[in-house]
Amino acid sequence: MAKTAIGPDEMGRRYDQSASITDVMNEGQVHLAYWYGREDTTPLREASRRITGKVVDALGLRPGERVLDAGCGLGLPALDVAEATGAHVTGVTVSQAEVDAATKRAAEARMQEQVRYQRADFMALPFPDASFDAVLAMESLVHAPDLDQALRELHRVLRPGGRVGLVEYTLESEAAGLEVEEFFGNLGLGNVLTMQGWIEAFAKAGFAVEEYTQCGPRVFGMGPKYIEAARGIRERVVAQFGTEAYEGLEGGLAGFFEISAGRVGYVVAAFGKVRG
Repeated sequence: MAKTAIGPDEMGRRYDQSASITDVMNEGQVHLAYWYGREDTTPLREASRRITGKVVDALGLRPGERVLDAGCGLGLPALDVAEATGAHVTGVTVSQAEVDAATKRAAEARMQEQVRYQRADFMALPFPDASFDAVLAMESLVHAPDLDQALRELHRVLRPGGRVGLVEYTLESEAAGLEVEEFFGNLGLGNVLTMQGWIEAFAKAGFAVEEYTQCGPRVFGMGPKYIEAARGIRERVVAQFGTEAYEGLEGGLAGFFEISAGRVGYVVAAFGKVRG
């Protein structure tokens, strides 16, 4: 799929605009959710935290390790990682609104000494070489204007033997269709690759795949559950943002999952730094 032309400033502006309504929808998380089936009644917030748990397990994080959350969103995943593992987490995002919301969330949890957030672009990170033991990239690399450059930066800031936990959309096949490419491109999602495509991109940057799990049917295959979650907060969204904003939220979700069903998967993977 062709790379998006949307740069970090424009992407930051988009997330600045959507941060408040996203926080209402999924309480500190920007990524998707995992349900075991249509009969699973787990709330969206907890179903989303399952994704964080899966990438933590794949990375095998240990107390005291230094973790970069590259594209940290509204901050809850970094807090969950720190609490579950004892790691120290630094989150970066191009959205100042997300930094502000995440920093407030860490302060409320009294974890600001263990977790911090700052506005930065993962294409040009403000950290020395070998600063981190692990990187989380949760639905963030899909936005990179230059995926090769983004992966080189992650490689640079990782210590030898460090690893990346990837949570990302995947094409079910190369023949997923131009309709998917155009739709996702308009959202700024320009790097939707097959699983083999992700493996090849990471290999080019000096990583080897260690583990991957395809979760698509339990993530993209659960579109009606996201609509149900949106309807459950309708009154709150209308009161805070207006009817038009709510209609945009529900309509956007419906279109997103309609176009994705059966064409787009969802992978949780771990890659290890093997050179450099």
